[in-house]
Formats: sequence, C-alpha cells, structure tokens
Amino acid sequence: MSSRVHVTQTYRSDPSTVFAALAEHENLGPVFGANITRMRDGDTSRNGVGSVRRLKIGPLPAFEETTTVAEEPTLIEYRITRGSPLRNHHGVQRLSPTPNGGTRLDYTITFDAAVPGLDKVVAAVLTRAIARGLPKLVP
Repeated sequence: MSSRVHVTQTYRSDPSTVFAALAEHENLGPVFGANITRMRDGDTSRNGVGSVRRLKIGPLPAFEETTTVAEEPTLIEYRITRGSPLRNHHGVQRLSPTPNGGTRLDYTITFDAAVPGLDKVVAAVLTRAIARGLPKLVP
C-alpha cells in the first residue's frame, strides 16, 4: 500500500509566478529543508521535463528527482530517479487560480518504501516540512 502526502497552500501571487517559483529547483531548499543542487537542465527549458535536482537532507544519503511533466502555469510532476529507499515516488503540484487573482496549490506525493514502516515515517516528516516550507516560497 502506498503512502500519501497531501498539502494545500493558497498564495496571493498569480499561477505563473507560483509555477516559476516551484519549477526553479534551487528555490525548493526551504520547502523541503534540503540542500538542492541542479544536476541538469530540462530538454527544452531550464526547469522543464528532464531537468534533474539533487537533494541532500541532513545526514541522509542524497537522491535525485527528475521533472516528468511541466505544463506552465498549472502542473508540475516529478519522480525520484536515483538514490532513495523510496519506491514508486510521484510528486504532483497542481496550481489553479483563485477568484482574487491568487493561486491554490494542491501538492500530492505518493510512494512506497523498501523498508516496512519507513513510508509512514517519511510521510509524516514530509507533510510537516512541506506545510511549513510552502508559505516561504512566494507571497
């Protein structure tokens, strides 16, 4: 059974601004509580499909995430592609405009873990970190 992280955040900024902030790998350090290094630009744009970021969180081994979908300004999807005990990891960031010109972000991550029980711990830690970090991304 897969674990799931689900966090929503509302911003005063428009969807294009929020999308640009989420897509820029280096901006995500405070969201995940990680050191992030860009490993590769995307196939047709800097932060598009095929772009890769390396995340290092505390003493844990580093891992890489690859952008698999980038549909500005509404959708970003990514997967862990190297170096993690998590399996079938899929992150989805859906953005929609709010009536006042802002943006609602609906962020879901699903995954399994190679070690039984690890997925529940990771889900709890990620939910807390992302809920704390997202407000720092943009106004």
